[in-house]
Amino acid sequence: MDITKNIALVAHDNMKRDLLEWAAYNRAYLIEHNLFATGTTGKLLEEELDHPVTKLQSGPLGGDQQIGARISEGNIDLLIFFWDPLQTMPHDTDVKALLRIAVVWNVPVACNRASADFLISSILMHEPYLRQLPDHETYKQRSIPRISEKPEEQSPKPITEAVELSPVE
Repeated sequence: MDITKNIALVAHDNMKRDLLEWAAYNRAYLIEHNLFATGTTGKLLEEELDHPVTKLQSGPLGGDQQIGARISEGNIDLLIFFWDPLQTMPHDTDVKALLRIAVVWNVPVACNRASADFLISSILMHEPYLRQLPDHETYKQRSIPRISEKPEEQSPKPITEAVELSPVE
């Protein structure tokens, strides 16, 4: 990671106010970095911070997945995701996938104000950081069973015992 970090900011509807208040309080730190956000959150952040934010799709429309893709490509350094633990989201699977991919690629994640405060105030935010990337080569090279290209190439399983049928009455 360079000194200038790529920070993704995401918030569920019930948490947008918290994220906006946190961002306003930390504006001086945030504007030193490249900011990315899902649709509505990005628009609100851009207005609040008076600073450009790269806006992706709204979360339920694919924004969470766009951020996840950028994480897997090495283009997001930190994820600040204020999610609502008390409300079920229609795109819950996308949320879980985003959090999972951040862990897979060893990206720091803050899910509330306290963890975001610790993350943004870390001395590591102000210097280059060599993030340890997991070695996924073993997973990439795993053995995958072959599947025949055409169904007729698959040989039927042999019948190993006879079954005697009785007449139906």
